[in-house]
Amino acid sequence: MKIAITAETDQGLDSQVAQHFGHAPFFVLVEVDNGAVRAAQTIANPFAENHQPGEIPDFIKQQHAEVMLSGGMGGRAIEFFAQAGIKAATGASGTVRQSLEKYLGGALTSAAPCDESVAHGHGHEHAHS
Repeated sequence: MKIAITAETDQGLDSQVAQHFGHAPFFVLVEVDNGAVRAAQTIANPFAENHQPGEIPDFIKQQHAEVMLSGGMGGRAIEFFAQAGIKAATGASGTVRQSLEKYLGGALTSAAPCDESVAHGHGHEHAHS
């Protein structure tokens, strides 16, 4: 399984988790097999400064990630990940390693839109026609 985690620096598993998904400077891509880390790679977020809705979820899908962990995420991003078949979970904090351990241990299980997203009306499912 490949898990993507937002990161503030390029320090891999020792990076602090980025709390704002869309502006995360880096993503750490972690390959996990039977609960053990097999590989970790840090990549720059090409859309950290400016992005359109859906660009980052598409980028994460291109990296073959099955899970996306972040401190916070907007409702639209959560919807895009669901459409792409990628499980999103929010509430990650501390280091990437600590958040990965929390996810693998079942402590990070779901995604909820951040307060800012809810305030802008993106915190719930929208009916699309």
